Amino acid sequence: MRLFPRLLLSHLAVITAMGAVLVLTAELAAQPFIERHVDEMVRQMGGAGAGMRGDLSHGMRGTLTRALLTALPLALLVATATAWIAARRVTDPVRTLQAGSAALASGEYGRRLPEGGQDELAGLAHSFNVMAGTLARVEQGRVELIGNVAHELRAPVSAVRGYVEAAQDGLMGSQDAMSAVHRELGSLERLVNDLSLVSRVEAGQVDLRPQPTDARTLLEHARQRFALPCEERGVTLLIGPLPPALPVWTDPERAAQILGNLLGNALRHTPPGGRVQVSAHGRAGRVQITVQDTGCGIAPEHLERIFERFFRADAARTRGEGSGVGLTVARGLARALGGDLTVQSTPGEGSRFCWTLPATPPGAGDTDSD
Repeated sequence: MRLFPRLLLSHLAVITAMGAVLVLTAELAAQPFIERHVDEMVRQMGGAGAGMRGDLSHGMRGTLTRALLTALPLALLVATATAWIAARRVTDPVRTLQAGSAALASGEYGRRLPEGGQDELAGLAHSFNVMAGTLARVEQGRVELIGNVAHELRAPVSAVRGYVEAAQDGLMGSQDAMSAVHRELGSLERLVNDLSLVSRVEAGQVDLRPQPTDARTLLEHARQRFALPCEERGVTLLIGPLPPALPVWTDPERAAQILGNLLGNALRHTPPGGRVQVSAHGRAGRVQITVQDTGCGIAPEHLERIFERFFRADAARTRGEGSGVGLTVARGLARALGGDLTVQSTPGEGSRFCWTLPATPPGAGDTDSD
């Protein structure tokens, strides 16, 4: 049975029970009042009214009963109409929610419900709208992901086809064509590996081996890895200042990957003559590693999406500048290791990525309250 008939029948059952109780209670409670009233009438009439006591009591009781039975149908009719209106008002938002859910299930992610009122149904409508907005963003992200993956795959596949056709037509030597195809296949392999990694990161299936690590060692390895690329690009790489000891609890291999992604991103967006600075400091059981560049910066409307897969603030970015999932992987790994990764940026002045990570294992600083 649908909700409206069930709700209406439940109201009618309550009304019927109330009517029956009202009549029964009136019949039972009226007798003492009637007898008291009859006694008063007999006293005022003197001895002449003593023989009329029974008739008076019976007549007054019958009159009361007939009055109740006469008023009862009208009362039930009014109560039924009121119950119908109340049930309709309660079920209208439910029908609206049902229609919205059906629209959402059919792919109409732009459907929203009115949120008027302060009751639970208004809260349910708000939750529905939040869910619809989230699903719309997920669907948009799915479409963008498919388009971005297709774009990333199209270029190397087209290049491989071009090299093969050039070799077949005699426009390129077989050895040169094979070398070019091998290079393009390497690009495809890196893209596949990046996609596999970002999927495992987002699913929480990355193998992590956290252990006590010195953050200064991580930064020194980063210096050794990026010193030459920065020099070739004409970018100054600064490491420090660093405290004498900076212990962290992390997976050294994954931490190096996070730091490498951040430095690689900073180097790509810093022009020659610019500067990339890496610093670290500890505070309240946490360590913050900051990577700051003097590049082009990120527009405010792009800051919320900079960690999305394949998102590019610069749509004209060329191939060879990364697969577009480096920051996604970096934030996913940072959070999986008990920390976080945030960004602050000013267009034209550069960006500042802040990676926080725990200084001790989770729970190590907890004390027993007993």
